[in-house]
Amino acid sequence: MKKILSTALLLAGIIAYSQTKEDSVQFARISTEILNNGKAYTELKDLTKNIGHRLSGSGAYEKSVQWAAQKLRDAGADKVWLQEVMVPVWVRGKESLQIKTASGKWKSLKMLSLGNSEGTGGKDVSGEIIMVRSMEEYNRLTPEQVKDKIVFFNYPFSQSYIETFKGYSNASKYRTTAASLTAGKGGKFAIVRSLSSAFDDVPHTGAMRYENNMKLPAVAIGSSTADALAELLQAEKITARLNSNCGMKGEKLSHSVIGEITGKKDHSVIVVGGHLDSWDVGEGAHDDGAGIVQSIEVLRTFKKLSIPNSHTIRVVCFANEENGVRGGIQYGKAAKENNEKHLFAIETDAGGFSPRGISLNMDNAKRKQVQSWAGLFLPYGVYDFTGTFSGTDLYPLHDMEIPTAELVPDSQRYFDIHHTEEDTFEKVNRRELLLGASTLTQMIYMIDKNW
Repeated sequence: MKKILSTALLLAGIIAYSQTKEDSVQFARISTEILNNGKAYTELKDLTKNIGHRLSGSGAYEKSVQWAAQKLRDAGADKVWLQEVMVPVWVRGKESLQIKTASGKWKSLKMLSLGNSEGTGGKDVSGEIIMVRSMEEYNRLTPEQVKDKIVFFNYPFSQSYIETFKGYSNASKYRTTAASLTAGKGGKFAIVRSLSSAFDDVPHTGAMRYENNMKLPAVAIGSSTADALAELLQAEKITARLNSNCGMKGEKLSHSVIGEITGKKDHSVIVVGGHLDSWDVGEGAHDDGAGIVQSIEVLRTFKKLSIPNSHTIRVVCFANEENGVRGGIQYGKAAKENNEKHLFAIETDAGGFSPRGISLNMDNAKRKQVQSWAGLFLPYGVYDFTGTFSGTDLYPLHDMEIPTAELVPDSQRYFDIHHTEEDTFEKVNRRELLLGASTLTQMIYMIDKNW
């Protein structure tokens, strides 16, 4: 019996070694192909320079839909289609923010209205600024203290977190709720310190939401502007004047873009994707043009290397992640209605910087299995499999108990440019972008082979 057991263990070890060696060779093939022949970088340049920023509901977004469909065909997709989705139409228009002291002249500040904010209807709205540095400080203010004032929420992005997404999460409640909080106590509009890890004069936009029927404007200012305003407010009263034309213009029919290569064994679906839309400033290069071209690169590489995929590998370019997540919601709804079996879904929506890990939003058994592959990824600088979150567009799938994940790039520079005019093609490094595409392809290969 002992001899039989020893022989069985030896055979198991030989098989495991053989599989690991085979996988290591395939990982190297994938990396070599993408780093030498990958098209993601040139395609990102095409997307950002010839189309630019792509807010849902805009003409530029509709151009990007046709662009993505063609790129998926070029990559070798067996099937490409557009998935209908109704999206909100938000328009920025002209906007300005000025301040002055009691004895001074009006001075313009760099600013951006927050996404989904209502404006002033092209009229000047002015009042005295009051500043709060935390939610607790605001909650202590009475309605009498806030009435007819402009509330400046000066909560800084914490520099203490090594993982900058934690700093972003910590501060994001100020952006999303400032307008409703101000309206609740009778204020006129809200000014928010940008969710930025940088110390510059660049304002960051991003989605906010209304929690009541009093839809007051909300705008963001950059970090150095916020510091200067805070210093002025320590010395004297400051008046602010806002004029903005932003607002919602109803909804319109739009599309997510989907392409796939059919499974050779069955039609169970493995999803890799990003969101095709961006905010209406900059070029949407890191957020999330990078994720779109990386996902298309996965499909191209499987076809180019003739990797025999057992399951259907599907690329989804989601619509409307930035100000509604309508694309992700509609995809999940359609998957459920069509009774499609999904094995796994991964999103790349954290920038095109060097990959450092993969976050796993799944049960412990699946997580441990993926973590057991860590040694294969380590030579490529990918080592962190401890995260438990996944992309925003994938939460409808996760709620259906489908294992989901997200590529985790180095995050130190991401929130310097996130949701700003600085998010341009020039901020993306070719090798870092392609390494991310390689990691995604390697991950999809392992899921397809082992699940």
